[in-house]
Amino acid sequence: MFGTPASSTGPAASGEVVELRVHGVSGAGAEQVLDRPHAHQVAGDANGGFYRPRPGYPDSTGPAGVSLEVYRWSDLPSGTAVRTLSLVFLLPFMLCNVAVWMRPRTVGAHTGMKSLCRVLGLTLTALYVLSIVGVALDLIAWRCMSSPRCLSGRDWLSWLGQRPEGLRLAMLSLVPAGAIGIVWWLGARPGRPFSAFRTPATGALTGHELSEVGRWDSAPLVGRLRSIHVATAFATLDASLLAARAGPGASAMSVVLTVIVAAVLVACVVLVCIHPMIDVAEAGGAADRVTRGLRTVTCGLTILVVVVVLTDPAPWPRESGLPRYGATMAWIFVAQTALLAAIGLVVLSQRSPHGATLRGTGTPAVAAVATGLAVAFSAELVYRVADFLNRNQSTAERLAISPPLAYKWAILGFFLAVMGTLVIAAIVTVVSSRGRYRAAAAIVACDFPDPPPEAAPRVRQVQRTIARARFTERLEPLTVVYACLVGLGLATSLLGLMGRYPADTIEWFLGIPGELVNFFMTVGSWVIAAILLGLVVGGIFAYRTAEFRRYVGVIWDLGTFWPRSAHPFAPPCYAERAVPELTRRITYLVQRGDLVLLSGHSHGSVLLAATLLQLPDVVCGRIALLTSGTPLRRLYGRLFPAYVNEEALREVGRRVGWRWINIWRDTDQIGGWIFSPHRPGEPVPADDPAMRVDRRQTDPRGLLPPPSDSVPPPIVGHLPCESDDRFADAVRELVGRLRASRG
Repeated sequence: MFGTPASSTGPAASGEVVELRVHGVSGAGAEQVLDRPHAHQVAGDANGGFYRPRPGYPDSTGPAGVSLEVYRWSDLPSGTAVRTLSLVFLLPFMLCNVAVWMRPRTVGAHTGMKSLCRVLGLTLTALYVLSIVGVALDLIAWRCMSSPRCLSGRDWLSWLGQRPEGLRLAMLSLVPAGAIGIVWWLGARPGRPFSAFRTPATGALTGHELSEVGRWDSAPLVGRLRSIHVATAFATLDASLLAARAGPGASAMSVVLTVIVAAVLVACVVLVCIHPMIDVAEAGGAADRVTRGLRTVTCGLTILVVVVVLTDPAPWPRESGLPRYGATMAWIFVAQTALLAAIGLVVLSQRSPHGATLRGTGTPAVAAVATGLAVAFSAELVYRVADFLNRNQSTAERLAISPPLAYKWAILGFFLAVMGTLVIAAIVTVVSSRGRYRAAAAIVACDFPDPPPEAAPRVRQVQRTIARARFTERLEPLTVVYACLVGLGLATSLLGLMGRYPADTIEWFLGIPGELVNFFMTVGSWVIAAILLGLVVGGIFAYRTAEFRRYVGVIWDLGTFWPRSAHPFAPPCYAERAVPELTRRITYLVQRGDLVLLSGHSHGSVLLAATLLQLPDVVCGRIALLTSGTPLRRLYGRLFPAYVNEEALREVGRRVGWRWINIWRDTDQIGGWIFSPHRPGEPVPADDPAMRVDRRQTDPRGLLPPPSDSVPPPIVGHLPCESDDRFADAVRELVGRLRASRG
């Protein structure tokens, strides 16, 4: 399993301590994490592997003589530019999947939340198909090819122009069918690098739900969901063609196919809600046969629908756009709004025994963000193509080649949601700045009492850094605000269903000039294009530039950490390989006689926490844990309360015998303390070992340059600290406690 046979066993057993380092989202190389210039791989492969300093070079051991080893996993969620770009375009699917894991910490919320999120995922797949249908069938096949002005000078379209509607629709239906094939392929191909890594039989369940990550084989579930979503996608294409075909002169075959397609869509919704059937762990059972059969039937049904559209002699309805396509889009938006409202109600209905509302607002918030992005991307695609076909005329006006009204309302709503959130964020920033800077000034005054006058600029710089780092806690309510605005924007699609134009409606009710409304709509379209371009560029740089990824890559790594249980087209879960691989390696080291010090920075500490909850007790008895810059409590505890909570974190501490040190800094915008901040002057309870886990580090080390340097010590923030002597002191302390426990 671990690479080539020559290196699969690793170095000989030393009977001493191995410090196994797991990096965070920085994507650093093995040499950088080891803080040694030469490293060689001892286990794993090119995507995820274990490295040690190359033998024969000086200073190959760490503090207290430990043997150094690093697990490099950064190429599991990323790697090539193609995989990175797929993460960007599959972002709405990924966020929909993450929303399921953000559920409140109650048993009753799990079943209902999973069903609602899975149905919402089906609507996102349908929306993806409908956007391609809007481009290929509505704008091009129906509108443009019926307009001599649109076809003028476009030889690539004119060959099919003025042909019968059935021929045009049948030919261009290959475009959405190909788009379905692409997303089907993207959803299936990434599973291969992770399929061979399963939790060893020696693993032990702890009863905490965080231990589910990386334990169960999600391939059967994802395969069933993939079949259902592929069936939904093709059924959506079929429904669009048959809805356009429907009319007084429609053939009996068209009516029969319409009934069958409607039954397929209902079956897809029902299947994703039958959890005992879909979630069964074993492959090859009745659930697999049913879902694969449904997918096969729908694929064949699509061929039959295209043939009927091509050959049915009945006259087509005379409408400016693809018949009933605009109404279909509006109803999709209405359905998504209702699902988001239902998810929110489920969260609000979950209360603790004491009556306080539980955490779990991340589920409706992130689900709304996922839906908003999917709607924005779809609307932008159709709007941009319409803009191109209109030859630079304003698509916001009432042109013959124009997106459905639901898309225009969606673009306007998305733009207003973004602008509204930015305004509220600016207000929150200004209002909270006084409190954040006051707290930062108190921290700096405590860390650096009576600074000399020449250190005043440096004092202000440190205060700004701490104040900005404390803004992280304000991001969660801002996300909720944005989600609410997105929900209101989606609700305006009802006006599109009523045939009301944004400019006319807003001018009538609010008195805002229609030309200004159209201008906002155009600007909103370009804002969406800029966001999409920014995500593409950011995704590439996040995996090509370590410094940039340290801030942006956390989004991708957080999203792809969780198994796919809501949407099968989301990027694969790298924890399905990383956690079992770490479990096997740690078990192997312990079984050969070594003690193991696990050292996790940033997201690496989350991987280690999930790993420790799966290790057998006999293995945990020879392990210590060192975390730094960990988001376990600050981010994961707030966003995933059902999986990362006080009980789960205390279980991690108990499993390692409280041989756990967590290093944190006030300048860190991502990581933080786990059990107690332990600020200067605060008492440390002697009867609770959890209260002795956190160790706060003063950052920076000083305000003025030391006598041996010309610049002051740097502000470390969220950066790893393997080369810091305080990190080395923590390693020595834990090594001493490990050796004492062995004796």
